[in-house]
Amino acid sequence: MTPYSTTITAGPEDIDILGHVNNAVWVKWIQDVAVAHWHAIAAPEHHQAYIWVITRHEIDYRGNVSAGETVTAETWVDEPPKGARFNRYMKFTGADGKVRVEAKTTWAILDRSTGRLVRVPPEVAAPFLA
Repeated sequence: MTPYSTTITAGPEDIDILGHVNNAVWVKWIQDVAVAHWHAIAAPEHHQAYIWVITRHEIDYRGNVSAGETVTAETWVDEPPKGARFNRYMKFTGADGKVRVEAKTTWAILDRSTGRLVRVPPEVAAPFLA
């Protein structure tokens, strides 16, 4: 697998009435980090040919993050795709080393020109599984 990591600092706009990052923001961050991983690893011609959509989220919220706190987001794909879909794993860890959020998301690949599902081509999956 070829993991990807980045840091994210929670801003005031990310905080809900309870004083911590809103659950909807975590979902946005999951998508943002996954897309960044795609752009960092996939070949440019694959960016032009395909687009990904999320079909399922499984999220475990293990701790809170307040405004100004930074988390390290890590994502990876550790199993080959099944048809048009594959699972992506994600973990957000605080500066103290404690995991705040873990997620497993299922993504499906679409042919950008037709908007239809296609099987994940081996050459698209290979860089993520290396």
